[in-house]
This record gives sequence, structure tokens and C-alpha cells, in this order.
Amino acid sequence: MKPAEIRDLTVEEMRAKETELSKELFNLKMRHATNQLENPLKLRIIKRDIARVKTVMAEKGRSK
Repeated sequence: MKPAEIRDLTVEEMRAKETELSKELFNLKMRHATNQLENPLKLRIIKRDIARVKTVMAEKGRSK
């Protein structure tokens, strides 16, 4: 997910997206622990998406 796409979302949508990504990260970690994860790089991608959402939320918080 690109930062420009995230900036178009409202704060509530960003919180929902962060929650969704966190749940997905948890599920991927569980699958990784049981060796059922085909692509371990997916963990890195999800972590970076969570960081992007949090960063844009912080930017919007500062601008108000």
C-alpha cells in the first residue's frame, strides 16, 4: 500500500486498516511458526504497511 493511498483515507478508515493489518500479521506469524507460510517476505511487507499507516496517522495528528 502506498502512502498516497493511505493519505486519502479518513482517520477512522486508517485505524480500521491498521487493525486489519495487525490481525493479518498475527495470523502470518502463527503460520510461520508452524512452517505453513509459503512466502516469509509477506511478514516484512505487512510490518511496513502498518508502519506507513501509523506514520500517516501521526502526520495528520500533527497537522491539526
